[in-house]
Amino acid sequence: MSAATRRAFLRGIASGIGVPYVITSTALGAGERPPASERVTLGHIGVGARGSHIVPWFGPEAQSVACCDPFESRRDAVAARIGGKAYADLRDLLARDDIDAVVVETTDHWHVPAAVLAAKAGKDVYCEKPFGLCLGWVLKARDAIKRYGRVFQYGTQGLSYDGARLCAEMVRSGRIGELREIHARCGPGQSGGSGTPIPVPTDLDYDLWLGPAPWRPFCGQPMVQSDWIFNHDYSVGWLGGMGSHVLSAAELGFDTNRGGPFQVEATGTIPAEGFRNTVTSWTARIEFQNGVTMIFENAPGHSTRFVGTEGWLEPPPVVYEVGGREASGIQAQPESLLTSPLGPDDVHLGRAHGGHGGDFIRAVKDRKPTTVGIDIAVRSDVILHLTDIAIRTGRKITWDPLNEEILGDEDASRLLNRSLREPWRF
Repeated sequence: MSAATRRAFLRGIASGIGVPYVITSTALGAGERPPASERVTLGHIGVGARGSHIVPWFGPEAQSVACCDPFESRRDAVAARIGGKAYADLRDLLARDDIDAVVVETTDHWHVPAAVLAAKAGKDVYCEKPFGLCLGWVLKARDAIKRYGRVFQYGTQGLSYDGARLCAEMVRSGRIGELREIHARCGPGQSGGSGTPIPVPTDLDYDLWLGPAPWRPFCGQPMVQSDWIFNHDYSVGWLGGMGSHVLSAAELGFDTNRGGPFQVEATGTIPAEGFRNTVTSWTARIEFQNGVTMIFENAPGHSTRFVGTEGWLEPPPVVYEVGGREASGIQAQPESLLTSPLGPDDVHLGRAHGGHGGDFIRAVKDRKPTTVGIDIAVRSDVILHLTDIAIRTGRKITWDPLNEEILGDEDASRLLNRSLREPWRF
């Protein structure tokens, strides 16, 4: 039964058609909870520590009905919690036609394959960050989301806060004069780690966890985040894990894809030994044709600052929760910027409805844009992946945002894509 047919069926029940059926109070809704016919049904792909934590983020207008994870213990625990069905393989979950949307909270190397398969299956997509393991995958995912007309919400929840949106509106409305610099800062990565093979836990389908990643012996990497997020087979490390927050905030206040080709020059440290081999510290300088310079670096604090000819603005720091926040916490110089209200002719970016997760559910229902759509996800990933490539090649990278290609460097261009292990395709 399709989602539309299911909803029509339940509406018919609620209106008295199909008298033999018993209608429960849960089906009809109670208080702020709408009846089942009006709820968005969700499937959760990946329910480890973070995935299980965000299950309640989507509000009373959502109904979680299924989950999948290669760990049997994890998926069974969440399935029992939501009263839904557990699956090992995401393809089995996506085959259900009574699921409207999915929440992708997997390890990073699964984000794009899961999102693309979901889009092809007709599901809307909430996807955690960073979006892709490489930029080529990210662009294919963007194309799939748009080709199949899917709603997309990116997991940088800070951009649904009132403060972040107001700050970006003030920057775009010229409150700091002409924008000159953007400073995006986040914490360092980690080195070390052991690649020594150990026994696979009995409740884990390790081959399924690896999925499109290269095969290697099990050494504990699926167990906790620090054992996979700093390995380049599964992630780009803290460049993406934390960098995506500050870079997407930068994108909210400035369109990096406009104005022609731009250059990325970066230095950084990649561990020479140990299992963890992603960039641990870095400084990138991005020069845009309109004269704006972005400094993206590993430095104390976690922030995005917009510097203009008449002052600077910095949105509140990210708090890892779903709810929206008031517009307090913005830093500014001069402080008078905080008391300058926006007028009707200024830029207005809208506000989240029901927090970050609730805004996704609202968009699924009304088919209008989310607070953090596919374009911001892609553009922030462009910066972090080009930074990674510039560090690994030791060369300045020139990116053409119109044709979405690296100019004049074949070796660097090869790093835009990665192969997928058989039989995975998207």
